[in-house]
Amino acid sequence: MPKMDVNGAILHYDSEGEGIPIIFIHPPVLTTKGFTYQVRDLSPYFQVIRFDIRGHGHSSPSSLPITYSLIADDMIAIMDKLGLEKAYFCGYSMGGTAVLEVLLRYPERSLGGIVLGGLSEVLDLRLRSQILLGATIAKAGGVELLARAVSSTNSDTLELFREQYQEARRGSARNIEQYYRTGLDYNCTSRLGEITLPILLLYGARDKRFLHYAQLLHEKLPNNELKFISNVKHHLPTRAAIEMNDLIKQFIYTHHRPSEEIPQEYFSPYQVLSELPNDPGVFPRA
Repeated sequence: MPKMDVNGAILHYDSEGEGIPIIFIHPPVLTTKGFTYQVRDLSPYFQVIRFDIRGHGHSSPSSLPITYSLIADDMIAIMDKLGLEKAYFCGYSMGGTAVLEVLLRYPERSLGGIVLGGLSEVLDLRLRSQILLGATIAKAGGVELLARAVSSTNSDTLELFREQYQEARRGSARNIEQYYRTGLDYNCTSRLGEITLPILLLYGARDKRFLHYAQLLHEKLPNNELKFISNVKHHLPTRAAIEMNDLIKQFIYTHHRPSEEIPQEYFSPYQVLSELPNDPGVFPRA
């Protein structure tokens, strides 16, 4: 289990494969195990890097508060230790917000970003209440409760649930609470126009809570592709892994080899929507 000393913390990480680097960022409670299928499907093509954020999984608790700025600094330190000049950053849910932060803080170290069900600020009361509930449960010492709930919704097999749960329950209650709360306070919407690097925005076509966030990022980011994966809600890395991973391959391949034809094997056999769904049963419009 590789670990490294990063900015005064001991971070658990792993790196599989060779080629263009992609660094994956998990949301609160979850760990590197949440990207199990990305290692399986993408490491034959790219260098896939995962790490447990401070106070999560096998990484040491943090004496510094968990903020998106700290997560971004840690990612750059990991790159330095691995000898990487630039990388793509791929974040899931609140980890997607960390992608926006690292692209804003370190554009010179970035090749681009992949945001999976992410957001630039929390705008609706329901989502704010859910994040606040997670922070409150963590503060009360309910890490095992959170680990069980989050691992269950983010697993498609019993084996993956057990693996995710065993890792997630190790988390620091204090650091998990901080990660939730930084999501409530963060807002980079007014700065999205500064991010000129290519960004792939991926959302589940049945993730009703995040339609507005998908629209907002698509409108504000100067250089982005927005795609919806059919018949799935929020949990893309595990419940839509094949489609998601193929779209990531297509995105990176297109930007690095634009003059070459993309191999047919890069294309998912499942339906992917390239514009906002207009089925009222999927996304009721305002």
